[in-house]
Amino acid sequence: MASDGVAPPALVLLNPRAGGGRAARLEAELRAAVAALAPQATVAASASAAQAARLVEALPHGRRVVVVGGDGTLHHLLPALLGGGHEAALVPAGGGDDTARALGVHRLPWREALRVALTASSRRADLARVRTEHESRWFVSSLCAGFDAAIAQRARRLRFAPRGLARYLVATLAEIAFLRAHRLHVRADGRTLHDGPALFASVVGTPSYGGGMPLAPMAAIGDGRLDVVVAGRFGRLGALAMLPRLLRGTHLTHPRVRHAAFASLRLFSDDPLPLAADGEPMAAARRIDVDVAPGAVRLVARS
Repeated sequence: MASDGVAPPALVLLNPRAGGGRAARLEAELRAAVAALAPQATVAASASAAQAARLVEALPHGRRVVVVGGDGTLHHLLPALLGGGHEAALVPAGGGDDTARALGVHRLPWREALRVALTASSRRADLARVRTEHESRWFVSSLCAGFDAAIAQRARRLRFAPRGLARYLVATLAEIAFLRAHRLHVRADGRTLHDGPALFASVVGTPSYGGGMPLAPMAAIGDGRLDVVVAGRFGRLGALAMLPRLLRGTHLTHPRVRHAAFASLRLFSDDPLPLAADGEPMAAARRIDVDVAPGAVRLVARS
């Protein structure tokens, strides 16, 4: 990703619900830190995704929006960011933070992540557009379809569960009792990748999803391609046995797993398929189209 420069930091937007309230606990210290680093920037805590989007839509064209939250917070802001030609930076405070991992800021202390977010250069990054018979959305990190989406939705409902990868592992173990295969036809760039029963068919623009699971370790957020991984027929024991391989990133060599990098993908399911984009639930669908938009957004990455 080539550097584009630094836009004026106009808005530091905090999602107080991100990370189970973790972001809200930072608010007082965050306001003081922003006042010291970028006194011209406004700090706002949004009561809802709709209110956050309105705040971004009200900005002058081409400003920097610092998002204190996770993948889901950024996900809901994408239309407003694109509409205003804005660039985004992340101070990771979510449950998964896979976009922050791809941008190199996930493990930074929040003060250092804030400094990077306010001062580092932005770079062009890819977005993806998913269209179903019900809706159309942008996403950055992941589109889960099938068992993975059911896990993401369960992880959102868990109370008193750990954050990050551990949360998704708890949700996986809980969801395994309800495991079911779907008959899927998957075409990547016009070529059939899979036709038959499948546990999931998930697309990523980042190397990891689900709080750090390396679904497609070779994926890059600015390479102009997306990666799809299809897990074929697996029973409960087989799915559990695959989990350690997924955590190590060695699952792609399994004979029932298919992978492809693509620019355009079409998926058909015989029955409504559970979906989640950047961890946010979508309506179950039978027809799913995914296309990459190379370099469609500017994101701040750690150099």
